[in-house]
Amino acid sequence: MSTSDYAEADMTLLVLTLSPALEEEIIDYLLGQNSVVSFTSQQVNGHGDHGALSVAEQVSGRRKRVQYQVVLPQREIAALLAGLAASVGKDIEYWEQPIRGYGHIR
Repeated sequence: MSTSDYAEADMTLLVLTLSPALEEEIIDYLLGQNSVVSFTSQQVNGHGDHGALSVAEQVSGRRKRVQYQVVLPQREIAALLAGLAASVGKDIEYWEQPIRGYGHIR
């Protein structure tokens, strides 16, 4: 996708939250996707759904997660998520946020 395409596309921020064990796989997957304009990652703590937490995580009230913020056209999200399910695995939480503007200051 060229820089001029960014303004024309309906850009979306896809936020993925997953186990640190999947970190290398997801980086490889995202780097191989032409639809991904850019992405960033950060370490986060997950809270909620205590049924999915280990005993130690239940005691601390959180579990370690890695979060990715992926910029891509909205029309590409379904294909990206299907590919993630097939290639990377399970236990990936996600949500979408529309992007009102996107660019680079150079």
